Amino acid sequence: MSVLTPSLPSTSGVVGAPTTSAPTGCRAEVVIEDRIQIPGWVSTLREYRDWAESDQYPQSGWVSYLDGTIWVDPGMEEFLTHNRMRQAFGFMYGALLTTHPVGCFVPDRMLLVNVAANLSTEPDGLFYLWETMRSGKLRLVPGKKTGYMQLEGTPDTVLEILSDSSEKKDLVILRDLYWKAQIPEYWIVDVRGPEIRFEILRHQQEAYEPAPVEEGWTRSGVLQHAFRIEKVNDPLGYPNFIVHVKP
Repeated sequence: MSVLTPSLPSTSGVVGAPTTSAPTGCRAEVVIEDRIQIPGWVSTLREYRDWAESDQYPQSGWVSYLDGTIWVDPGMEEFLTHNRMRQAFGFMYGALLTTHPVGCFVPDRMLLVNVAANLSTEPDGLFYLWETMRSGKLRLVPGKKTGYMQLEGTPDTVLEILSDSSEKKDLVILRDLYWKAQIPEYWIVDVRGPEIRFEILRHQQEAYEPAPVEEGWTRSGVLQHAFRIEKVNDPLGYPNFIVHVKP
């Protein structure tokens, strides 16, 4: 994990600004593991969003703009404790929304922007109710070249699955910024240890507060269902996960 906090204002917001000679007033360019290059002109949220839609934006690793800090995790996604857990949520939402089509689940690699929180990041997943999109609280942002590349505003839930390199970001920084973005529920999952950690944090006046847990089930006020995560072994003996749902 790498963290870059821009200390000088940028004088250029043009996508594709020359990387060999940064404009006066920009910081130096940053190259991480020879794979991720952050142009010197990227300093503000607006410039970050422009960069995210340019050909310069990295296609691997995880890059976020967190209230003035550019947070970079160049590592690969761990298969058993991260990829499989995210897959389990995809299966759960697919089944739940087939029978209760109240909204849309958006998996990772979709940029979420919230201007009020000065935030741009790619959650491990997010969910929005149809009414949230109709109301304008959340909107699709047309891409500069094609399709839709960003969601702007406030979804109803966000999901983060902890990894060794993301603990501070997920537990401290994003917890604060998602609250400032007024996201009603923040779902946090950690399956790296022998015990599963699963919390649904509810937006309250001063901070997020954990939803109550009853006999292992955690209830979502947004989805009006309770959820529980079970760890099982696949036929090869490797851990896998099931997200159970009940009304």
